[in-house]
Amino acid sequence: MKTEITAEPATAMELARQTRNPLRKLYYWTLHWAGTRFAIPALFIISFAEASFFPIPPDALLLPMCFAKPRKWLVYAFWCTLASVLGALAGWLIGLYLWEAVSGFFYTYIFKKAAFDAMAEWYRQHGFWVIMLKGLTPIPFKLITISAGACHVPLHIVIVAAVISRGARFFLLAGLVRAFGEQAKPFIEKYLSWVLFACFAALIGGLFTLKLLHH
Repeated sequence: MKTEITAEPATAMELARQTRNPLRKLYYWTLHWAGTRFAIPALFIISFAEASFFPIPPDALLLPMCFAKPRKWLVYAFWCTLASVLGALAGWLIGLYLWEAVSGFFYTYIFKKAAFDAMAEWYRQHGFWVIMLKGLTPIPFKLITISAGACHVPLHIVIVAAVISRGARFFLLAGLVRAFGEQAKPFIEKYLSWVLFACFAALIGGLFTLKLLHH
C-alpha cells in the first residue's frame, strides 16, 4: 500500500477505530507509535518484521518520527536500516528452510508459480542487482527476502544488497525531512520512488561505463 504521511500520530488510533479496512487499521496502529515513548523500539520491531512477514512498510513510522524530531533523523534511519537488514536475514531463512511449507500460500495469494520460476531465473543471473532494485522501492521487502532464500541466493549477497538498498532508502527519507521539513511531504509521496530508481540507474550506468573503459 502507498505510504501516507498526512495523518497525525495523535489521531491515528481514532482513525483506526473508524475504518473497517483491516489493512488500514494496521497502518494507523503502526502510525500511532510515533507519538509514544516507545517509538524507537516500535520502529525497530516493525522494520524487522516488514522484511520477513509484516505488511506495513517502516516508512509509515519512520517519517512521522522524523517530522516530530528531525534532529534525530540519523538515529532513526540507522535503527530502521539495521532492523530491516536483520529482518532480511529472517526472511531469507524462512525461504531457505520453510519454503515448502509456505509456498502454497504464496502461489495462491501473492504470485503464480510461473512468476516465481521466472524470478528464480533472475536471481540465478542477477541476484545482487534484483535485491538492490527491489529494496529501493516500496515493494514489500519480505517478498524479496523470502524468495531469495527459496532460490538459494547466497546469504552474503542478500545482506550486502539489503544494507545498501534499505540504507539508501531510509537515510534518504529521513535526510529529506531533516533538510526540508514539511515541504518534503509532497515530494516524498509523489516522487521518491522515481528518484531512487534514477539513482539505481545511474549506478548501473556508471559501473557499465567503468567496465567498458577497462576493456
